Amino acid sequence: MPIKINNINLDINDDISLLKKRAAKKLKIKESDIKEFKILRESIDARRKNTIRFNYTVELICDDESKIVAKANDNNVRIEKVKYDGVFEYGTKKMSNRPIIVGMGPAGMFAGLIMAEKGYKPLILERGQDVDNRTKSVEKFWKTGVLNLNSNVQFGEGGAGSFSDGKLTTRIKDSRCDYILEKLVKFGAPEEIIYKGKPHIGTDVLKVVVKNIRKRIIELGGEVRFNSFVEDIIIKNGNIISVTVDKGEIPCENLILAIGHSSRDTYEMLCNKGVFMTPKPFAIGVRVEHLQQMINENQYGKFANHPRLKAADYRLTYTSKNSNRSVYSFCMCPGGEVVAAASENERLVTNGMSYHKRDKTNANAAIVVSVGKDDFQGSSPLMGMEFQRHYESLAYKVGGGGYKAPIQLLGDFMKDEISKKFGSIKPTYRPGYKFVNLKECLPSYVIETLKEGFVNFDKKIRGFGSKDAILTGIETRTSAPVRIERNEKLQSISIKGLYPAGEGAGYAGGIVSAAVDGLKVAESIMKEYTPKY
Repeated sequence: MPIKINNINLDINDDISLLKKRAAKKLKIKESDIKEFKILRESIDARRKNTIRFNYTVELICDDESKIVAKANDNNVRIEKVKYDGVFEYGTKKMSNRPIIVGMGPAGMFAGLIMAEKGYKPLILERGQDVDNRTKSVEKFWKTGVLNLNSNVQFGEGGAGSFSDGKLTTRIKDSRCDYILEKLVKFGAPEEIIYKGKPHIGTDVLKVVVKNIRKRIIELGGEVRFNSFVEDIIIKNGNIISVTVDKGEIPCENLILAIGHSSRDTYEMLCNKGVFMTPKPFAIGVRVEHLQQMINENQYGKFANHPRLKAADYRLTYTSKNSNRSVYSFCMCPGGEVVAAASENERLVTNGMSYHKRDKTNANAAIVVSVGKDDFQGSSPLMGMEFQRHYESLAYKVGGGGYKAPIQLLGDFMKDEISKKFGSIKPTYRPGYKFVNLKECLPSYVIETLKEGFVNFDKKIRGFGSKDAILTGIETRTSAPVRIERNEKLQSISIKGLYPAGEGAGYAGGIVSAAVDGLKVAESIMKEYTPKY
């Protein structure tokens, strides 16, 4: 069994070759005794700006591992646990039809991949286009304001994550996380994502990875159909029996629903069909842009441009003393841009995106305020979704139409004044903007909590409250506005054979956690059914 060692530190200018030597010293063995050695995690400790260090977790193999661990007598040294390998016992029930997966985002993609690997030959239905044609549709939208309702930043191969920073951080503790990172590397992601403390892929690399995963699914007997919007599900005696797409009806008894957090028309269809769901809290606010160099200098001090350091990020949280609401940074994109992320006509929403190199001039992040069912009107489980729609429609109208974004400089936002010109920071949002007062398209309690938050964040990152910082409205898609309730087998509690999965079902909050949920749902089906038809 491998030995795992936590908390080995190197100074920023130390050579990486020292790592193996220090691991051997910790174990009280010779460096030559180590047969295999690899880095599991690398994180930056920048708490002291004049002494930046890298902290490592490593794994190694040598003879008599248990004896060596006992002799080391160190809390940071232990035998590594067995990793997830996707091996389990198949069920014995026979399926009449192959399983169907709706959505080719992280949850649907990884559910499809593992089912294809195990011989279940899944059919994946994706309402949007393949990632290459989808990219063309998105670029057209950003240039002209002409929106493709089924293939955009939210819908299409790869899901919403394909047009983001491609963050792979997650707070969940699940052995499947490492399995997913290893699969991403196998299909084209850089190997560093396995050990970096805050791994990311970037939109450019992620597009390559998702294409390779799709090709592998097809090689293994699975099928992926693009431009295939599921209009309806057919239910008989509480069981799902088929799905309807524009080309006709497809029979199935096991349907994985990995639709993403923006499939509002599908939510409406499911609600009308009696699928039990509940409203879920989320957060709304704005995107803020600063110069990336300012963030680097605040986070890294004199080492800001050191070759071993990439563009710095941040994570900020605060609880308002006045409203008792949380205000926090979300989906921070170092060296990135703010993008138009609409998926419905005349409703405006933003997102952040970075390429793998994160080498653009600006840093951006959503600064958002928590909202919940007490803020929504009505009794429908979709009232949170309608709340999102209301403010997205206001943002579109206030921006002047054509998906031009409402924009305000932070200094003017704090004074309730409409901005007249930009300062040292230029906006990255396309297809255009209009100077407005953002209070016209956000609730008053969100505006006041944002103001309070910016004052607090400026104390943590000097310059964060700069009057030149750009606020672009609005951000609403921080997470799904509903949760589709499911039982211990991960099935819908109201429809047998329907498996809600991932972020759109309300059970995940990012690429890796959605992929993990997709694996878990696929496993649940495979543990009950045989791959033989």
